[in-house]
Amino acid sequence: MKNLKTIAIALLMAVSTIASAQMKKVDASKSSITWIGKKVTGQHSGTINLKEGSLNFKGKKLTGGSFVVNMTSLNTTDLSGEYQEKLNGHLKDDDFFGTEKYPTSKLVFKKITDKGNGVYNVTGDLTIKDVTAPINFVITVKGATATTALKIDRTKFGIKYGSGSFFDSLGDRAIADEFELNVNLQF
Repeated sequence: MKNLKTIAIALLMAVSTIASAQMKKVDASKSSITWIGKKVTGQHSGTINLKEGSLNFKGKKLTGGSFVVNMTSLNTTDLSGEYQEKLNGHLKDDDFFGTEKYPTSKLVFKKITDKGNGVYNVTGDLTIKDVTAPINFVITVKGATATTALKIDRTKFGIKYGSGSFFDSLGDRAIADEFELNVNLQF
C-alpha cells in the first residue's frame, strides 16, 4: 500500500510538471534573421528565413528550443542586380553553404542558464552542412519576442573559402572566419 501511494504521488508530480511545461511555436513569417559577413575590404549583409522553430518554457522561464533555417533563402541585401545574383550564387555554392545538398541548418538548445530579467545564457548544438558544433550565446525573452545576436565561426563547419586561417597570401581578399546573425523571433 505504501509503494502504491508513493507511485501515485510520483505520477501526480510528473503530470503536474508536464502540465506546467509549454512549447511555443515560433511564427516563421513574422520572425527575421539578418546576417553580416566581413572581409578585409568591407562587408556584405542579407537575410535568411527561419523554416520552423519553437521555444520551451516552464512557467515564464525558458527551458529549451530548436530551430531549422531554410538555407536556400539566403539573400544578399546590400547589392542588387548582377552583383547580388553572383554573391547569392557563390554563398549557396559548395565553397560556402552548399544549399543544394544541405538545404537546412539546425540549432538545438542543450543548456540554459537564467541570468534574470528574461536574459539567458544558452549552449546549443548548431548543425551546418551536416557538421555539428557547440555554440554559446545570450538570448533575451520579452513577452512574445526573443532576440539574440550570434557570431558563428564558419570554419568549424568546413567552410574555409577565403579564410586567412587556412590560406596564405590572400591579402585584401581574405574573408573573416566569423559571420554574424541577428535574430528576432516572434511566437
